[in-house]
Amino acid sequence: MNKVFRLRTARAGYAEGAQSCALSCCLWRARYTRLRGAQTRYEGTGGRIQYRMKFGKVARAARLALPFAVIFAVFCALIFFPHGAAPEAEERRVVRVWNVDTFEGGKGSRTSFLARAARLAEKTRGNVYYYVSSYSAEGFREAAEKGDLPEILSFGVGIGDISALCKPLSFDFAGGRTARGSLAGAWCAGGYAIFSLTDDFDEAGKVAVSCGGCNLPAVCAALEGIEGEELSSGEAYTAFLSGKYRYLLGTQRDRQRFLTRGVAVYERPLEGFCDLYQAVAVLSEDEKGDCAAFLQALFSEEIQGALSDIGMKRAAECTAEWTVSVFTPPSALAETAEYARQGEVAKFPDKFLKKV
Repeated sequence: MNKVFRLRTARAGYAEGAQSCALSCCLWRARYTRLRGAQTRYEGTGGRIQYRMKFGKVARAARLALPFAVIFAVFCALIFFPHGAAPEAEERRVVRVWNVDTFEGGKGSRTSFLARAARLAEKTRGNVYYYVSSYSAEGFREAAEKGDLPEILSFGVGIGDISALCKPLSFDFAGGRTARGSLAGAWCAGGYAIFSLTDDFDEAGKVAVSCGGCNLPAVCAALEGIEGEELSSGEAYTAFLSGKYRYLLGTQRDRQRFLTRGVAVYERPLEGFCDLYQAVAVLSEDEKGDCAAFLQALFSEEIQGALSDIGMKRAAECTAEWTVSVFTPPSALAETAEYARQGEVAKFPDKFLKKV
């Protein structure tokens, strides 16, 4: 009995102690909840205490702290577990290609056409970009005086004597030959022709000589034995169509004008002289491989076979007997034209011209 009573008394004491402890905990949690916004529930049965907390503020605080924790972890990883530096990507080289038009072309833009060759060359030179732009002859001269030169230059007769700037090439182009060897190649050509509205080229009549750019139509006329009146390109074209002139000594530009207008004309090529070559030269030794890749693309069958898109032809298709050096200074060109008008060029062509 005493053992049982004492056991029960002990159990009752334990229960009271547990309830007292639980009550104290409840009072403490209640105060805590008032401060932290938590909620506490006490269940007396079995002396168990259950707590439920509202973690709204805690969750928001955790969300705000999470990015900082991630950054801190990454920072620690970089500090304590360093990685080797990634290799730097190779810089893309830029090769400048300038185009200077000194005579009238056929149609379209020779600069845009050169961009085709540039895109083709880039396929073989992964880290190279060929930047193609257009310059006037005056703009090029001003840039050259300041020492600002491209790596590759496309140009026609009349730009001046820039042979000292050019690097030797392997092309066999009469207009690019100098004492230092070949310094320029011809990547396209035009041509002179006599146009008539009828197929009778033996009939006598006045001839309008179309003059445009730095080329020398007066030399062509002199070598062909044609006496005509020199007019600006547009004026000669309209005067011919209006019937003021029986013939027109013109170029590939006039041919394209007739095609565009839908005018039926007859044409006879003049093969005694041609200075309507668009040349190309390399002005840089530093980018020798990149320049060679561009020239290879420019003279490829894919590009040369598309020259008709700009109303031009391959230089090899030009069968003219005489030409002039593409490095002839403008003053010398003017003198040659004057000698042609006087008949001196026809008498002594080798004194003024270059044999093709």
